[in-house]
Amino acid sequence: MSPSPRASESNLVAHARRELRLLGEDRDTIRGICRVVQAFADMGHSGSSAHAATQYLERLLRFQPLTDLTDDPAEWIDRHAEGMTQTPLWQSCRNSEAFSTDGGKTYYLLSEQQAAGDIATTPLHHTKALPQGAETGVAVHATGDPSVLGAEIGRAVRRARRDGI
Repeated sequence: MSPSPRASESNLVAHARRELRLLGEDRDTIRGICRVVQAFADMGHSGSSAHAATQYLERLLRFQPLTDLTDDPAEWIDRHAEGMTQTPLWQSCRNSEAFSTDGGKTYYLLSEQQAAGDIATTPLHHTKALPQGAETGVAVHATGDPSVLGAEIGRAVRRARRDGI
């Protein structure tokens, strides 16, 4: 038997439940998605805030960044240093399809490379320059002592919260 609308659920949840049922989704999928929709409905968004929140959520759920990529070294993983590539290549930790051959100053997107057919005609994007002295990443310098490492992690988390990261 398919899940049916609950008397106490919001119109948005009832709509989601009905649409998912029409798609033929299974009970567990409907239940899980309706929980997410209910959490969203519980936030009490109005029209404009709901629109902004759904745009953010869609990008975040697709592992996409909400702001421009920067040239901050903390945003780029050196795949060559890891032994994964023969030549210098960095991958963005904020957008997994973004790759750079110059340490994050410029980058290309795999989806655009596939659409272009080759790297020569793939669009090249420029990252936003990190302001001099600014730090966006949360860096922790590990030591051999777990208690020191724990303290460093705590300080890094407090710095990140203070700085709004």
